[in-house]
Amino acid sequence: MNLELSPEDLAFRDELREFFAGAVRPEYRTAIRAGLRPTPQQLTEWQATLAERGWGAPTWPKEYGGTGWTPTQLYIFETEAARADAPIQFHQGLELIGPIIFTFGTDDQKERYLPRIISGEDWWCQGYSEPGAGSDLAALSTRAVRDGDHYVINGQKMWTSYAHVASHMFCLVRTSKEERRQQGISLILVDMNTPGIKIRPVETLDEKHHTNEVFLDDVRVPVSNLLGEEGKGWGYGKVLLDRERAVGASTALRLRSQVDAIYSAARRIPFGGATLADTPAVATQLAQLEIEALTIETMVMRLMADAAAGVDSGPRASMLKLRWSETLQKVTELWTEVLGYDAAVFEDLSGEGVPEDMPLALQGALYARVTSIYGGSSEIQRNIIARRSLGL
Repeated sequence: MNLELSPEDLAFRDELREFFAGAVRPEYRTAIRAGLRPTPQQLTEWQATLAERGWGAPTWPKEYGGTGWTPTQLYIFETEAARADAPIQFHQGLELIGPIIFTFGTDDQKERYLPRIISGEDWWCQGYSEPGAGSDLAALSTRAVRDGDHYVINGQKMWTSYAHVASHMFCLVRTSKEERRQQGISLILVDMNTPGIKIRPVETLDEKHHTNEVFLDDVRVPVSNLLGEEGKGWGYGKVLLDRERAVGASTALRLRSQVDAIYSAARRIPFGGATLADTPAVATQLAQLEIEALTIETMVMRLMADAAAGVDSGPRASMLKLRWSETLQKVTELWTEVLGYDAAVFEDLSGEGVPEDMPLALQGALYARVTSIYGGSSEIQRNIIARRSLGL
């Protein structure tokens, strides 16, 4: 990738800076700096704001309503969004199922779903994991049986993020029993208002409601909601998982902002006649995390360079996801250590406000524990890297 920006790219960067300066609300920044997602309502509002500007689908081709940006423009967009602590666009519809729809879907599916993903009118959740099929996704048992013009779906999905606010779910189901577990799996688009769907919240350590169990009992879905070919869902699902790991690129660029917040807190807190930032232990860890953040930014640029050249990035997305998730956990752990008891502030109860370098730090640290599990655990990522890169 050529890191020298053209005059057009510099003008684009300045346009983005002006936009983000006026559009990013303080409540967005609080969540982003802690490594948390804003609320579903805030994410929907942010998506609508970007869509109104014509930036609702940064990675999509123009023919489907996207920006058609080059990888360099996309990198500038994500970098400036991170610099402004702007929300990360919610990826389930935009980066996961949307590209699968415009690549493998019917004309009717493209016309029906794609515009509403860009506008934020539809919210998608991912029906993958099950109680007995998490990282071993091929073990899924949710079945879809053909009955005339419908599939009848029975089964249970687990760890389904934001199912309680989603309008649609893209769901991997078993449509036939084959010798190989990966065969006979199909990808079906499900309206969440369909009778037979029950959602039960799963409580998590960060005290946020973002994941659920979903029960499907005799859920009737039109055959026209099958995406692509029957029995080919495993292939589509692998593409989705690769994209989910690559989505971490935009999130990974936020690490620098979080490290800066730790610097700010360490300089503010007195220790032994100086500040925490002056102690060798803290200074060394901060320097190492700064290096890690820079390394991850370089990995993001490499991924985008591959995209620009039309090259298969292979296991790079898994490398990025692994490195980012484990670094984020180190960042949030140090953040809570530096802040001490102040890290436990989950909200401002005093009404006096809290320093910008300590927004929801412990909550962010607790949420960060899941990043090395979702999208394929760190163990799975290492297996992918070993197989695809080292040939083991």
